[in-house]
Amino acid sequence: MSVLSSKLDQKYYSMGEKAGDQECLNLEGDLEELRETFNSGKTRDASWRRSQLKAILNLLKENEDDIFRALKQDLGKHRCEAYRDEIGTLTKSVHFALDGLKKWMSPKKVHLPIIAFPATAQLIPEPLGLVYIISSWNFPIGLSLEPIIGAIAAGNVVVLKPSELAPACSAVLASVINKYLDNKAIKVFQGGVSVSQQLLQQKWDKIFFTGSSQVGRIVMAAAANHLTPVTLELGGKCPAVVDSISSSWDRECTFKRLLGGKFASCAGQVCIGVDYILVEKKFVSTLVSKLEIWVKKMFGDNPKECMARIINKHHFMRLQNLLSDPLVKASIRCGGSFDEDNLFIEPTILVDPPLHSAIMTEEIFGPLLPIITLENIEDSVNFIRSRPKPLTIYAFTNNEKLKNMLISGTSSGGITFNDTLVQHAADTIPFGGVGQSGFGRFPPWDDKKLQLFRDAYRYDYIGIGLTFLGLKKY
Repeated sequence: MSVLSSKLDQKYYSMGEKAGDQECLNLEGDLEELRETFNSGKTRDASWRRSQLKAILNLLKENEDDIFRALKQDLGKHRCEAYRDEIGTLTKSVHFALDGLKKWMSPKKVHLPIIAFPATAQLIPEPLGLVYIISSWNFPIGLSLEPIIGAIAAGNVVVLKPSELAPACSAVLASVINKYLDNKAIKVFQGGVSVSQQLLQQKWDKIFFTGSSQVGRIVMAAAANHLTPVTLELGGKCPAVVDSISSSWDRECTFKRLLGGKFASCAGQVCIGVDYILVEKKFVSTLVSKLEIWVKKMFGDNPKECMARIINKHHFMRLQNLLSDPLVKASIRCGGSFDEDNLFIEPTILVDPPLHSAIMTEEIFGPLLPIITLENIEDSVNFIRSRPKPLTIYAFTNNEKLKNMLISGTSSGGITFNDTLVQHAADTIPFGGVGQSGFGRFPPWDDKKLQLFRDAYRYDYIGIGLTFLGLKKY
């Protein structure tokens, strides 16, 4: 562990632990203050909403190094990955909210039947009130501040409960939110399960939860006591359908995007990451050999330098146990080594593990990638349909018939063709799952990649070109 990480502990943890204890003791008082703030009408004002959104921009800019260090300490994330998946997406989301705020707040006229003449009608957007956000550990900054951005833009007051499994990030969030945002309208409660349970027992106007389906059931049951509306961002086994590719360029692009969608984002600990691949038997040998080559190109001889680590020993052992079945272990084609001291698992590819095994019935949430072979790629539709609905389906194909079969024959939160993860960055399309999944971007990392991410999230197309050509300082 670096000296900087140790200093981060000293800077945030002592304050964070005390704040967490105090907030638990003053729970009723804090929530009453939030309700009073909301009832005062303060958060309905456009100027308040804009000021808080702009404060988040300053928070991200002025605390970027601390956020990088916290993400490195909790998850081993490289700063390029941290910017791409958390700081950059948040910056983009704030600008999107600022640009859309006036339109979102404006009343909308609706048409009435002639019989109602001369009456008129409007739909007036109204904030819900007191919002409880429970964030997860795999994107501890992004999945905390992203829903806060939406809640603020809609004029709500907010309580955030960060994940205790990412303690450095939790402490940073408590510190910077307290410093930059309106403490009478936005509060952070740190702590473990007991704190979450105390908060869930309160009456809320909205609960936003990101995490596992098991905990999602607990959240939904608690919300039912007060008939509180919930948004559950859960997970699922997201398949990637790989059809025959028509050109060499398509093939190379496919391999990079498959690996990027599995290993290059939080070491596969991401709900929208590729969980397994479906491919025709006749293509599997080519696919495996090419993926092995690209794993080496992207992550080098020492993947620890650019890949995130597993969040804790419990999840490390869970992933190790997925390979404990002898038939699963026998299906490993590359990788498979574990470094328990550093909580690191190298990219591992398997071919045709038993379909009844845990690796094919549970969400993997780690750097293990099964490949399942089919006689015909069209069989992928029935394969996906026979299993719980995924959060996302990825399909690499130029076959319009297969695309239509997947669209009409399966149900998921979304389908992305010929890419992975990119849908998460698109502001103009909804993000979410169905059923049990809930209601240029590749390593190796360097300063040039980081600057490209900065330019991309600002939509600075000239900057992207200059950086790509090496004509811009980074």
